Amino acid sequence: MNYITTFLKGIAMGAADVVPGVSGGTIAFITGVYDTLLESIRRINPRLLSLWRREGFAAAFRHINGGFLIALFGGIITSIVSLAKLISWLLETHPIPTWSFFFGLILVSVYHILRQVQQKSVSRWCCLALGVAFAYSITVIKPLSMDFTSLNILLAGSIAICAMILPGISGSFILLLIGMYTPIIDAVKSLQGSVLGLFVLGCVAGLLCFSHLLSWLLNHYRDVTLSFLTGLMLGTLPKIWPWKETLSWRTNSHGEQVPLLQHNLSPFEFESVTSQPAQLGIAILFMVCAIALVLGLEKYASRHDM
Repeated sequence: MNYITTFLKGIAMGAADVVPGVSGGTIAFITGVYDTLLESIRRINPRLLSLWRREGFAAAFRHINGGFLIALFGGIITSIVSLAKLISWLLETHPIPTWSFFFGLILVSVYHILRQVQQKSVSRWCCLALGVAFAYSITVIKPLSMDFTSLNILLAGSIAICAMILPGISGSFILLLIGMYTPIIDAVKSLQGSVLGLFVLGCVAGLLCFSHLLSWLLNHYRDVTLSFLTGLMLGTLPKIWPWKETLSWRTNSHGEQVPLLQHNLSPFEFESVTSQPAQLGIAILFMVCAIALVLGLEKYASRHDM
């Protein structure tokens, strides 16, 4: 296994996880590490301690594919820490090209995952529709405002990590819904060890529990699960549509006004309603770049051992 390649895939997953509306799980699927990731995490259970006692640390490390996990999560953490400021800046200063890129990324990812569904039966299409409805309902939920307490930081980590490993559901977006996105991003930017430690602890707990369920579903009901996951991705597309009108605002933890409720517009409506350029040509270019990137990653993944 090429750990440098795995590390780079982790970088891509981390960059996606920083953006509300884009899932690192989607990148894991595109790059071909999703099943390996779930299986490696699933093997971290109480039986691992017995193996450790019997055969030693090296055997336990090999059992969970430890090198793979270290390389992948090393890339994710490196990306989140290093790219948090850049992604936040891009979303604030160049929103239309940035959202266009991620819109194209999700759109082609839908094609990529749906192609893996072997039997296109009525039940599969029903699962896809159910996934669309579920994801869309999440995007229209009014954001909550959780207190920034130690318990809520743990809960936020456990909930967000479950979303992060689901293609289509963004962990960052879930944090946004429960009012914890800005405090966590600020903690990442300023490297607040106590907050990040609690958040990571919550992530570990949620990941160990949820990965077992998801791995079992993919092993026993793969087509149905993939159809539902594809629906999740389709259902989140309206959330990352580049052209929006802000209907109401909220005050974040820094006293800044940030969008609360937004309405999607066509590029032409956007210009007339907001009196701002729609940047349609640039938006299309960035969507095409995202599609080309995914197809390139897919082609690369098919030629190299994961």
